[in-house]
Amino acid sequence: MSDVDFQPVSGFDLPRFAGIPTFMRLPHVGVDDPRLGDVQIGLVGVPWDSGTTNRPGPRHGPRQLRDLSTMIRAQNGITGMRPFEAARCADLGDVPPNPADLMDSMDRITAFYRKLVAAGVIPLTAGGDHLSTLPILRAVAGKAPVGMIHFDSHTDLFNGYFGGTKYTHGTPFRRAVEEGLLDPKRVCMVGIRGTTYDDEDRDFADSVGIRVIPIDEFHARGVEDVMREACDIAGDGDTYVSYDIDFVDPAFAPGTGTPEIGGPNSYQAIQVVQHLQEVRIVGADVVEVSPPFDPSGNTAFLGASIMFELLCKIVEAGPK
Repeated sequence: MSDVDFQPVSGFDLPRFAGIPTFMRLPHVGVDDPRLGDVQIGLVGVPWDSGTTNRPGPRHGPRQLRDLSTMIRAQNGITGMRPFEAARCADLGDVPPNPADLMDSMDRITAFYRKLVAAGVIPLTAGGDHLSTLPILRAVAGKAPVGMIHFDSHTDLFNGYFGGTKYTHGTPFRRAVEEGLLDPKRVCMVGIRGTTYDDEDRDFADSVGIRVIPIDEFHARGVEDVMREACDIAGDGDTYVSYDIDFVDPAFAPGTGTPEIGGPNSYQAIQVVQHLQEVRIVGADVVEVSPPFDPSGNTAFLGASIMFELLCKIVEAGPK
């Protein structure tokens, strides 16, 4: 398969409302396809939300994100980067979850991503609720813990829900630290806000050295200053970027299960990714897009736009 075969379909050749939608109109390459070894960056859907504790719907996120991503064109309007010419990218399809078994679904997700890691593919994921990130990290950080830059309204560092349930979308990064997947001293969480149950998650963050930047500090300091610190914390080691769409104010991204007021606007939502300077990204995701709460598709379009910016940053850092 030549580099030309990895180019997205242009809107000049086929209208964006026509054809079978893939992420950013890229070619589809199955995870068991022998061409997988030619792929440098793989876009993957995880249509699963069994970790949701209140308003479900992110299981439908990857399908709507694919559809809205057909609006993405080949060139970054700010930087001029043409990522599809700089790296071989493909839509690798969806992980097939088991909607009746949470633990089995996580095993399936990890097994899928281990194939990508073994093939040298950097995964860019569309979720799915935020618990999806844990089984992805089990594959991406299988050999050594990674750093993480995390955009969210919530820390997702709680120990358990409903009498001790350990696996929900509010617990993935507590588990990831415990399992040695994350180096907590190289983790920065940006945008945390909203009412709380208690201080359990923040106390855990403090105890292991995770830096939490709450939304008031984010607004007071500005994007550039905050992101300089986040990137310094991540350092030059392998880093995962996890982006919960509820980081964005619900006025701009209403399609999510746990919205919190007072967040950044859609421009700032893109800016924070553009300021991921000199970060070695070994995987990234955009999670918690919930189409039932935004029939307009605007949240998914923002999510797809964020994925494109993440793709550009992965290319800039240099895919394997």
